[in-house]
Amino acid sequence: MGGRPLARYLLKRVALAILTLILLSIMIFLAGQVLPGNPGRAVLGPFASRSAVQALDHQLGVDRPLPVQYWSWATGLLRGNMGISYQYRAPVSSFLYPALLHSLKLAAVAFVLVVPLGVIGGVLAALRRGGAADRAISVTGLSLSTVPEFVSGIVLIVLFAIELKVLPVTANPPSGSGPLTQIRYLILPAIPLVLILFGYIARMARAGTIEALDSDYVRTATLKGLPRSLVIRRHVLRNSLLPTITVIATQTGYLIGGLVVIEDLFNYPGIGRLIFTAATDKDFPMLEAGVLVIGVVYLVATLLADILYTVLNPRVRLGGSE
Repeated sequence: MGGRPLARYLLKRVALAILTLILLSIMIFLAGQVLPGNPGRAVLGPFASRSAVQALDHQLGVDRPLPVQYWSWATGLLRGNMGISYQYRAPVSSFLYPALLHSLKLAAVAFVLVVPLGVIGGVLAALRRGGAADRAISVTGLSLSTVPEFVSGIVLIVLFAIELKVLPVTANPPSGSGPLTQIRYLILPAIPLVLILFGYIARMARAGTIEALDSDYVRTATLKGLPRSLVIRRHVLRNSLLPTITVIATQTGYLIGGLVVIEDLFNYPGIGRLIFTAATDKDFPMLEAGVLVIGVVYLVATLLADILYTVLNPRVRLGGSE
């Protein structure tokens, strides 16, 4: 395969990601406009006079035509200006970036735990297809994925934090804590996420492994007399993990922005909790910027997964053609 087909493919993916981001920004902006509530009233309170509310709306620029508001908002984002929070009267970025960093830390701990467990479980189930191990892993993964995070989170808090006292109740480490201490505080809130995602990743890894085991190149390698362990390492694992890469990337948006329950349960200042608070307080600049940041993270993760998938599977570069 030459470099030009790969470059063209990647340019198409980047262009599609940019177009998706533009459309996403428009949708987020319009969604913020149709939400009930008036920004000036939300800031000043229910007892403020109508003239004061109108004056603040004019100061905030929310009384301008929608295209003008969107253009001002979008160009500001391109310059790194996310706007001013209605509630805190401070730059949105000063709240959003720390919250995003916190959520990224929690997502990283969850990924480090669930990806090896899910992949190993899925591969083991495929190698023992139809056996007791296969049924046990499949049923366990399916059962765990149906348990809501707040239920498993409460059980884990009672068991490991209150009864056994081996892990802290909160996810917030003391100020100035080192990396190991921070990880220790994040293990407990990460476990409910692991339980939710384990079955999904294991199922995809199992399906990819079975497809690889049934392929012609694996049969050929086996007929040549290569040891089974070598065939699995050299031919099965690489190809079986291709679908799993995309699955893991699609969970990034959930792990970054869908953790409202976990962040609230463990009193963790992540971006999901920040967005929920912004929606409750009608803080539209914070809400719109937060949702857009999650969309950017999701698009970047998906794009990186596409690139990795293409590198590992060269047939994608030319759409399956030679």
